[in-house]
Amino acid sequence: MHLFAPGHAGCPGCAPSTTLILVCDTLGPDIIIVNATGCMEITSSQYPRTAWRVPYIHSLFENAPSVASGVSAALKAKGNDHTKVVVIAGDGATYDIGFGALSGMLERGDDVIYVAYDNELYANTGVQKSSATPFRAATTTTVVGEKHRGKETERKPIVEIVAAHNVSYAASASISYYADFQMKLRKAATMKGSRFICVSAPCCLGAGFDGALSMRVAKMQVQSRLWFLFEYENGQFRLNFDAGAPKPVKDYLSMQKRFKHLDEKQIEHIQKMADANYEKIKALCAVKTVDKKN
Repeated sequence: MHLFAPGHAGCPGCAPSTTLILVCDTLGPDIIIVNATGCMEITSSQYPRTAWRVPYIHSLFENAPSVASGVSAALKAKGNDHTKVVVIAGDGATYDIGFGALSGMLERGDDVIYVAYDNELYANTGVQKSSATPFRAATTTTVVGEKHRGKETERKPIVEIVAAHNVSYAASASISYYADFQMKLRKAATMKGSRFICVSAPCCLGAGFDGALSMRVAKMQVQSRLWFLFEYENGQFRLNFDAGAPKPVKDYLSMQKRFKHLDEKQIEHIQKMADANYEKIKALCAVKTVDKKN
């Protein structure tokens, strides 16, 4: 029996909903979920029904990390060192609205596992752009017209920013590489302190593709080097999957309506950006750091 139950109101083929199934089933029943406002809160906890078969708290868009820190402190005060506190939040709550509270939680090193499901937009409020929205993607706030052609800035490197807080663990995962995602969840569960996993979970409604293709879209994102699977542990970055023979970014972009306005010159620019970002992540993962214990 799944700990995140079927019958929720997520879209057919919803990748974030699959994310929640894997989080709960991998970490097990001894968890407390703190859920930021977002699609997964709206679709899973519409009163008087709930899809959660574990203890669950929903507060505000901006303060899930703070609530989780309080829950963790309360468990510690009661002598409970086994129950895991898990934040579930979308990219809007993580990259933007709740970023200050997240940074505070990380700086304190509070004993919380934070899982961000990244669908690269504000889905439940009308498909607005977030700091995770990719370059040139069309949203309701990055429209396509004569002068403006979708989002004009790159996405925020959230995992690297989290790692800069010197946390216990940070990782980038994808719902399409679920064994890698589950490995990272299990690894995080063995640690103490602040742990962070950002998982790519494309939104079929917001990005404009059939929900039956969610896994295929997510996998193509990784294989075209527009998303990387890597982790940060003991001060060292590690690349978990290297698309040695990458797919052209055009193959990924063409699967989604939010990129249908792109011309060949814009696609070529995105390809160059993907190649450059690959070199950056390779260099980051090649850097050796000194063990602070020594």
